[in-house]
Amino acid sequence: MRRIKKYSNRKLYDTEDKQYISLARVSELVRAGEEVFIQDSKTGEDLTAATMSQLLARDKGVPSGVLMQLLQKGQGTLLSARKFVSLWQGAMSMAEGELDKVVTRMVKNNELSESEGSRFKVEVMGYASNLKTWISDKIDYRVAEVLGMMNLVSREHIQDLEDQVTRLTNLVEELQNSNEPPAKDDGK
Repeated sequence: MRRIKKYSNRKLYDTEDKQYISLARVSELVRAGEEVFIQDSKTGEDLTAATMSQLLARDKGVPSGVLMQLLQKGQGTLLSARKFVSLWQGAMSMAEGELDKVVTRMVKNNELSESEGSRFKVEVMGYASNLKTWISDKIDYRVAEVLGMMNLVSREHIQDLEDQVTRLTNLVEELQNSNEPPAKDDGK
């Protein structure tokens, strides 16, 4: 596991390579499958989850429902999902690039006209977009299902508890106020 120290000036120092690194480089390391541990240089506090959430927020294509639940649940789930999202994005980019190559070759060989090639690319990319949406929805569903089985406390649970405490506090205050004896009149 690669240890990275984060300094108060927000610089990141890779203790293995003995040099400062960028957030983009941290992202590359994670994409390459390397586990990282990011800690505050002074306190030793684990900043891995916060840094990974920065990386996820920077990347496009992460469904918001997945991102919210991952941020709520912690770094282990976050790292696993980050790797999966990177693989998915890479596959989609490769597919787009290959489609362009095939259509360009077919137009060059007069197997398709340029307008037919353009329509074909739009149609295939539409299917790909629908597939991507379907997969994202399935990922959201599965992550929610797994996190539900883990029975971890979510922000919604905490908010519900805070609301209950507020209602009970208000009720106790009302009861205390209704049982207070009236103030004495000194006749002054």
